Amino acid sequence: MRVAIAGGHGQIALRLAKMMSERGDEVVALIRNPDHSDEVKRAGAEPAVVDLEHASEDEVASAISGSDAVVFAAGAGPGSGAERKETMDYGGAVKLIAAAKQAGVGRYVIVSSMGANPNATGDDTFSAYLRAKGRADDAVRASGLDATVVRPGGLTDEPGTGRVRLGESLSRGQVARDDVAAVLVAVLDSPSTIGRTADLIGGDTSIAEAVAAL
Repeated sequence: MRVAIAGGHGQIALRLAKMMSERGDEVVALIRNPDHSDEVKRAGAEPAVVDLEHASEDEVASAISGSDAVVFAAGAGPGSGAERKETMDYGGAVKLIAAAKQAGVGRYVIVSSMGANPNATGDDTFSAYLRAKGRADDAVRASGLDATVVRPGGLTDEPGTGRVRLGESLSRGQVARDDVAAVLVAVLDSPSTIGRTADLIGGDTSIAEAVAAL
């Protein structure tokens, strides 16, 4: 499998690239900063320097050309304002949809967030983030692509346990980034997850069983 990851220098993306490359998959990591190329290579991915926020759809399509799937793991990140949540967390996801269609990539997995809601109330930055993520999720689901929306809870750097809870409208909880990446691998391997949206937190069910149950 050849997978392109938007936000390729992110913590989940690097873990995903390592897991996939170690089992023999090809990974292309879309990164904004060329200084991150070496770290991406160490994770087993091929860096593609393309600023998803400002690049044209043609440039993004060229970067992901030949891929079997794309994973949107990009985001404005902590410390960014509401405006950038809109242009990156929403706008970046939409641009990747258009690029995937142009490049003939039919599979799209988006890393969202628990609580993502296009109608989230509040004037604070986190509310803007939830609205942007909610709109992005809606756009991905309506895209006509083979889409899966994964909505992790609070992210931790604890070692992964390989055991999670996946389902609609789960109670708030935390999940290790290791386990999020492992779930993404399992989702990419599982056509049965196409069309599904699932919250993700730590739990007692093996990742294989949890994904199969979707």
